[in-house]
Amino acid sequence: MQQQDLAKKAAGEKAAEYVKPGMTIGLGTGSTAYYAIMRIGKLVRDGMPLRAVATSEQSEQLAKEQGIPIISFSEIDKIDLDIDGADEVDEHFRLIKGGGGALLREKIVAAASSQMIVITDESKYVKHLGRFPLPVEIIPFAWELTFKRLIALDAAPVLRTRDGRTFVTDNGNYILDCHYEKIKDPAGLHQQLNDIPGVVENGLFLHYASRLIIGYADGSVKSLSR
Repeated sequence: MQQQDLAKKAAGEKAAEYVKPGMTIGLGTGSTAYYAIMRIGKLVRDGMPLRAVATSEQSEQLAKEQGIPIISFSEIDKIDLDIDGADEVDEHFRLIKGGGGALLREKIVAAASSQMIVITDESKYVKHLGRFPLPVEIIPFAWELTFKRLIALDAAPVLRTRDGRTFVTDNGNYILDCHYEKIKDPAGLHQQLNDIPGVVENGLFLHYASRLIIGYADGSVKSLSR
């Protein structure tokens, strides 16, 4: 296992320690969330009662394979604990998410959760957000006009593709990856982006994380809370 994977595994497994019997859990998406889901699956197989909702079809499939009971959103009023990764996180617990393409569902689940634990390896903990391209989910209708609006805002957008084709989210939308290098005003940018007709949501998560678990290559973790 590579050093970065060891760090992700350490963070994901540490987060699972906060899962308690009877909880409703939000399951994130991505390479670090994978390890949390695997450990939560073991808790379930060992007899812990819980139920979960997933932020992507990929995570839902993995959870079912691990024996985690997946329920419909119609069955819940709130989520006790959301465990998810991040592409970047700063010291104020502000995040960039969406590298895996699930940012809209991830934000819906985060907003419905009493607590959100963010799990990441040390490379994702940054002083300033923006080195990682900011994903912006847009509807396909007239996407070219939305693209031009973002160009006018100096976002340097790039339409996300996969295997030579336009990437389509689980919601049937496109993603524009916007290159800022350094985001000086995350709150202002968040509002500015979401005010554009055609934009569904952007990957800035500013007020959701309550705990940050950082994994290191030697298998150690650092847990920070606010």
